[in-house]
Amino acid sequence: MKRDVLLWQAAGFAATAGGGTLLHFLYEWSGKSPWVALFSAVNESIWEHMKLLYVSLLVFALVQSFFFRDFPRFWRVKLAGTVAGLLLIPALFYLYNGAIGTSPDWLNISFFFLSAAAVFLLEWHLFGQGGRSSGTSRLSQAILLGIGVLFGVFTYVTPHLPLFRDPLTGTYGI
Repeated sequence: MKRDVLLWQAAGFAATAGGGTLLHFLYEWSGKSPWVALFSAVNESIWEHMKLLYVSLLVFALVQSFFFRDFPRFWRVKLAGTVAGLLLIPALFYLYNGAIGTSPDWLNISFFFLSAAAVFLLEWHLFGQGGRSSGTSRLSQAILLGIGVLFGVFTYVTPHLPLFRDPLTGTYGI
């Protein structure tokens, strides 16, 4: 079973990397559709890159959940992985930029892929740590949904904080 989980996690990384890359360009390709902005990047801010990771992880988790029905902790593991990935993106960006002062695009892209890989490695580890224990996952699902609501709201009503600032244009949100 552990091998099957590892294969799922590898597929999840590939789907997240591909999905995040697609979502990075989808807003522009859609003619800047306000509806598409809800789940794709509208600028180059750290927040929007976190949204790419979140949406890709959530879509894969929904598919994966149909095959992991015998893991009651499934959504708790997914929440832990998602939060870790969402924290890792700004941590890597600000750590590097704080030390060096700037980061090239290829490095920022690498931070996304590194964060996605860390998510699936963490989840693989957590699935192997008693993934069949009892308990409800409603709270984890609610928190994941709440994170999604924040991404949606802050796409249209964007706080003027560094996390939300597009480093190329100096603008916030759409």
